[in-house]
Amino acid sequence: MTNKLEGLKPKKVFQFFEAISQIPRRSGHEKKLSDYMVAFAKERNLEVIQDEYLNVIIKKPGTVGYENAPITIIQGHLDMVCEKNEGTHHDFEKDPIDLVVEGVWLTAKGTTLGADNGIAIAYAMALLDAEDIMHPPLEVVMTTDEEVGLTGALKMDKSLLKGSYFINLDSEEEGELTVGCAGGLKATLRLPIVYTVKVFEEAMVQTIELKNLKGGHSGVDIDKNRANADHLMGRILSHLRKGCSFRIVDFSGGSKDNVIPREAKATIVYERSEHSSFETLYAAVTAQIKKENRTVEPMLTIEVTTLPYKKGLVFSRKTTDQLIYTLINVPKGIQTMSADLEGMVESSLNLGKCAVEGDEVVMLFAIRSNIRSLKYHMTTQLEWFAKQIGGTLTPTADYPEWEFKPDSRLLDKAALVYEAMFHKKPLVKAIHAGLEPGAFLEKLPHLDAISFGPDMEEVHSPNERLHIESTMRTWEFLKALLKALK
Repeated sequence: MTNKLEGLKPKKVFQFFEAISQIPRRSGHEKKLSDYMVAFAKERNLEVIQDEYLNVIIKKPGTVGYENAPITIIQGHLDMVCEKNEGTHHDFEKDPIDLVVEGVWLTAKGTTLGADNGIAIAYAMALLDAEDIMHPPLEVVMTTDEEVGLTGALKMDKSLLKGSYFINLDSEEEGELTVGCAGGLKATLRLPIVYTVKVFEEAMVQTIELKNLKGGHSGVDIDKNRANADHLMGRILSHLRKGCSFRIVDFSGGSKDNVIPREAKATIVYERSEHSSFETLYAAVTAQIKKENRTVEPMLTIEVTTLPYKKGLVFSRKTTDQLIYTLINVPKGIQTMSADLEGMVESSLNLGKCAVEGDEVVMLFAIRSNIRSLKYHMTTQLEWFAKQIGGTLTPTADYPEWEFKPDSRLLDKAALVYEAMFHKKPLVKAIHAGLEPGAFLEKLPHLDAISFGPDMEEVHSPNERLHIESTMRTWEFLKALLKALK
């Protein structure tokens, strides 16, 4: 191990975080880390269960005086979102995360850090390893595939758990106690491509690239007015269509449904006689976009590259127009705001990826809502939209919302502990992102749940960073809360 985090406190937490950062763990490929956690438990003679979905449950008895205290579940997820900057040479299948300490922040070199949700795993490991921390009987639950739809949590056999309290450590703002979250689902829209052989007298081929947007989490960051690269590219193409009869050759933008796209690329071809019109329209629309986004997206760049013409198949005029129509008209971003909790996003829709795959354009959406009926209404909207453009929509990875319990004893205890430690009240809220407590409470409605965590910024992007001192304060709060659950 590199020991790059030597000297950071809490020592054990950062030691374990660095250890798991050496193990690749993108969603769907968590076996190495899951096996590592099984070995970790066995080395400490702790009861451990690994299910067929690679979820891990580690049970530790309560310390002296806490043997009969309510069993408390500590929960986080093993997988991470894998995003990297253009030009960063990193293989998420085999390379460790290159950790970097920058002042008060921990970040990674050119990639996502994986503090979402590696810090929860590190906290849990430190609890399991410790002999001097007072706590009730613990059931540490480490789930898989959270970032692609809470799959591990949904499929886990909940009868394996006997806990009464449930502490999820997948929140990203210190001083906040989360008591509810949005449910969601994923949807894939497939638009069949009609290819044609277009004969050009003199062809011009241009690749337009839009990059360096902030991106971010499609739930937590959906209210920050950040630009979506796919939609912006649709706007560029739509404007060019006013005076340039181009055909699309290729398109790609974004990488995952739950990430706001930071980059998009479109390759088009048209007659050389229309090049002057192209240049005029391109200059106008890119200037408009940059001006409109100068405050929120100051690093936005849009570039065009002329390529040599190679005779081949292009999108038909109809397919070209269908894709442009979709990119500029499909519902996007915030759909409704909560009437009950001021300032909270109630429902949203994110187009996270749009790319040519064989004979189809495939678009991946993340649909979120704190109200279940609205989630299915947005899905119906997309289904109707798909029909109108000759496509199909397939919903997947449906996961439940987490409804707030006003009579939560765990919340009351946590709020008292927090106020005693920090001399101020914590902020109690529900969030628009999906969290795993909903997947557990649906089957175990008796659970009393909260979520909290240290300060993190720009999760799901290569700018992800974890506040070091906040990590320490949150660790102390976690220990104090467990001590209070007697």
